[in-house]
Amino acid sequence: QVQLVESGGGLVQTGGSLRLSCAASGRTFSMGWFRQAPGKERELVAAISRGGGSTYYTDSVKGRFTIFRDNAKNTMYLQMNSLKPEDTAVYFCAAGNTIVVITRPMDYQYWGQGTQVTVSS
Repeated sequence: QVQLVESGGGLVQTGGSLRLSCAASGRTFSMGWFRQAPGKERELVAAISRGGGSTYYTDSVKGRFTIFRDNAKNTMYLQMNSLKPEDTAVYFCAAGNTIVVITRPMDYQYWGQGTQVTVSS
């Protein structure tokens, strides 16, 4: 069983930056960041393969967010720049059991508790 703990959320103004971290209790494989805004479904924001060489981004964050990982520290990150009010949501990290990028929520086995990101206009 892998435990995931997110950190780094907070309140930021439009155009600002935040870096989210996801610390895993053990070795992980493919990982991803999801977000869920009030009244909306959980959506995949970005995903990364086991080795970090392959990534996926949803269209709305391309060019603004960067996903990366440090496997020596069992930690994944999401650097968020040029934040917009529509980025406001609870952000969750997730981990799967494959080495390739995973884009379907059902294929992730482990989930964190989430961290709130609020972008003020």
